[in-house]
Amino acid sequence: MATSDGGAVLGPPAMSEAEPSTSMVEDSDDSNEEAGKAATLDHAEMGGKSSTLKAKDKIGHRRVDKTGAVTYKKKSTSELMNAIQLGIGQSVGGLSSKPERDLLMQDFAVIESVFYPAEGSNLTPAHHCSDFRFKTYAPIAFRYFRELFSIQTDDFLLSLCDEPLKELSNPGASGSIFYLSQDDEFIIKTVQHKEAEFLQKLLPGYYMNLNQNPRTLLPKFYGFYCYQCGGKNIRFVVMNNLLPSSVKLHEKYDLKGSTYKRKASKTERGKSSPTLKDLDFMNNHPEGILLEKDKYDALIKTIQRDCRVLESFKIMDFSMLLGIYNLDIAAQERKKVRSSFSTLPHPDVSGDPHPGGLPSDGGGGQDSGGRTPRSGGAPQRTKSIKTRVAQYTTPMESITAHATESDEEDQDDDELPPGGIPAKNNKGERIMLYLGIIDILQSYRLKKKIEHTMKAIVIDADSISVHRPSYYSQRFQDFMSAKVFRKIPTPLRHSPSKRKPAGGKRVHTVSESETLSEPQRSEGRDARSRNISFTDRDTLPSGTKGGRPDLLPENSTPPPTFDEAIASRAETSPRGHDTPTSR
Repeated sequence: MATSDGGAVLGPPAMSEAEPSTSMVEDSDDSNEEAGKAATLDHAEMGGKSSTLKAKDKIGHRRVDKTGAVTYKKKSTSELMNAIQLGIGQSVGGLSSKPERDLLMQDFAVIESVFYPAEGSNLTPAHHCSDFRFKTYAPIAFRYFRELFSIQTDDFLLSLCDEPLKELSNPGASGSIFYLSQDDEFIIKTVQHKEAEFLQKLLPGYYMNLNQNPRTLLPKFYGFYCYQCGGKNIRFVVMNNLLPSSVKLHEKYDLKGSTYKRKASKTERGKSSPTLKDLDFMNNHPEGILLEKDKYDALIKTIQRDCRVLESFKIMDFSMLLGIYNLDIAAQERKKVRSSFSTLPHPDVSGDPHPGGLPSDGGGGQDSGGRTPRSGGAPQRTKSIKTRVAQYTTPMESITAHATESDEEDQDDDELPPGGIPAKNNKGERIMLYLGIIDILQSYRLKKKIEHTMKAIVIDADSISVHRPSYYSQRFQDFMSAKVFRKIPTPLRHSPSKRKPAGGKRVHTVSESETLSEPQRSEGRDARSRNISFTDRDTLPSGTKGGRPDLLPENSTPPPTFDEAIASRAETSPRGHDTPTSR
């Protein structure tokens, strides 16, 4: 068998021939999984203790055994992580040797497949995982997407393959597996079979949207892959990370604009970092979040543009992931930590090269931004906007397509997390917003239509989450522009271009002509006059006004009136000719 690029695929040829049946097995496994999940939840509602435990430890294809080990489709997530890093490293690294060219329509349908035996081969290294096959979807297209966000291949591989990934413990409602890169740049998420098929169809339109609008809150997809092992297909995508783990968020919301069952459960609210919902937001922020005019307009315009794109693809059930970092609360927390540290007895620091007993940066502590540096000799990157791997990924860049002057000033302040959108809550506290649109791979197919019809029989159809794309999009925009975000006329602070000159603020509204004398007004006009080629005021032409020779001199004779001009013409005109007379 040959790959799409003409290379031979190593391994038993029967493996590639069995791929369609493998996909069919996975589809049946998906349906059985959904039926088993529904049955488990039904038993849990009846009050069975064991069923409740099963519902907690079994979400979708994700399982947690008694020892705490996590599996996905009966594959260990640690082995899955190693296989993903190996496959991405070989796929992206091998693609860098191919010459760059224009993106063609057929590139979106290309699927490269490589077999990875445990003992290694001429094209693949040996590894400690089971034999697996690794597929790369549309490699040329995703290389173009990465270049569009200025992601260098070396940086991409360094982030994903240099160190072990961090597995997030919260699987979400779908039971997906999430991996986070150590530098907090990228996140890997498993997707279902239907979502993967829809993403393949979406790629040409996604390419067109990115070309037209780098300003977007939609997910940025950097890669699409599939891991095959033991008759199981595990598909996953590489995306940008919306909520930085280096920032301790004080609030986190998943907003859809609907109200039916849109309140976090007691179990969710009991977590250390709960994800709240629409009704929780309206209760905690009845007046919404206050933004200054330019940021509000840019944010709402970006949301409207993104919703128009999603509606055109019949996409619904998407949501806004909103993280809030309260600057005032964070300042109080730092103050408490400093006061408690100052009350602790300090050990004798005689001979200590670091006064106060504080470790140096190389002693395993944290850097000035509160982040733990990497161990070993691997290249390190700071978390500043200027050195981020990908561009147009922070919330501020997503709505303005560039970092504003105020954002560049924020980078000099170690206590301000970079990339957030400055705002205020209804208490007047300063906050930073981290947000983005998520879950865009749900189309309004037959299953969703049936769900909407069944729920509309017993409850208000407009209050449920599942709805036709046009209504869902408009409801989402109205909720964001009227309930979540509000516009305030005065800016939260002045950017350098808006600062007034250091000459004192004007406190009187009386005009200058009423408060200044004639000499002072003349001096003011001279100071505001445009620059001319004269270098010495003494050399100006006699009688010029304010250093401007294009104006009439102040001591010039005024022009004659109409009657005087007629009389003067009558005296100088020759006799015998009629002259006009004034009436």
